[in-house]
Amino acid sequence: MKNNKQNFLFGPSADLEIHLDGSDDRQKGDVLLDSGKKEACPVYFDGEAVSGKVNIRLKQSKMEHYGIRVELLGLIEQFSDRSSQHEFLSMARELARPGILTQSCCLEFEFVSVEKPYESYFGVNVKLRYFIRVTVTKRLNDLVKEQDFLVHTLAQYPDTLGGIKMEVGIEDCLHIEFEYNKSKYHLKDAIIGKIYFLLVRIKVRHMEVQILRRELVGVGPNSMSDCETVAKFEIMDGAPVKGETIPIRLFLSGYELTPTMRDVNKRFSVRYFLNLVLIDEEDRRYFKQQEVTLFRRRPNRHRRIAQEQQHQSQSADTAQPVHQQPDRSYFHHRSAHFGAKSPAAASGRSAANADGANTANNNNDNEAAVSPGNSDDSSSQSGESNDQ
Repeated sequence: MKNNKQNFLFGPSADLEIHLDGSDDRQKGDVLLDSGKKEACPVYFDGEAVSGKVNIRLKQSKMEHYGIRVELLGLIEQFSDRSSQHEFLSMARELARPGILTQSCCLEFEFVSVEKPYESYFGVNVKLRYFIRVTVTKRLNDLVKEQDFLVHTLAQYPDTLGGIKMEVGIEDCLHIEFEYNKSKYHLKDAIIGKIYFLLVRIKVRHMEVQILRRELVGVGPNSMSDCETVAKFEIMDGAPVKGETIPIRLFLSGYELTPTMRDVNKRFSVRYFLNLVLIDEEDRRYFKQQEVTLFRRRPNRHRRIAQEQQHQSQSADTAQPVHQQPDRSYFHHRSAHFGAKSPAAASGRSAANADGANTANNNNDNEAAVSPGNSDDSSSQSGESNDQ
């Protein structure tokens, strides 16, 4: 009798349930919970509305409350310091004013055109999550319920981007040339490349390609870095000879990868590297790392819509009235270009030319050494390498 009385006074007086609209028809993804278990949650994209229903089932004949509130939150949390949670997104709606509920009810909510700037991420030292929180304010203990959902960010790069080609080696011992077809890959892509052995004076018995994920959390002296080997792919077993070519074909769809994330809200970064590892007969390791960019490509439906919009835009730009001669538009363009006397137009062209020159000169610096040692230790790599 005493336990029943305590449950009546201090136990939850109602059960809360959050249901997101259209969640059954949406793409699902795994969310890592605090308990270590994974839960399948719906996937949303930037700009999409988030709506749903809150079901409140009373356990008593009535429940007094001081307001019911729903929030949409985006949170970055470091595992080493739970108190350093950072909210980069916060939206709220009042579902009910203070009063008394005499029966179970269902309350609807909607957040329109929600800007979701970052992709959901669950890493080794940090996580970025989106969730709905419902709070029923009471006099003693508030009732709180949370429902996670995933956010995927989409990107698109032209297929004509150049690949990666480098010559590296150890003086008078090893000289190889490796080539990858691209420097940017979508998560369902395939890495295709070749390795040329120009000089082989060490007894190599094994070679593999690894995908490394490097997670950097924080800035300055308090930053933490973690390097994880996501995938290993053996490309050679045996000793190569001079002039031999080894092909590489690695499919990314079979691994749990995320897009590359750079300086997310000035809190953390996630970068990926292709690590070429050679092991000789004395178990010495020689490796070379090359950073690549991973991105999430638009789904087929989104790509088709974007292509149709681009095609319509190009058709509208090239369309000309029947009575207009093509050469007239050409000379009109030339006269507008050379005869403009507006200082604003001239300065606009100068700025555009300067921006184009800066873009053309914007190249990434790559390492040029193969190093013996541990592939997870970048300091040992720089100390033991010799350029060919």
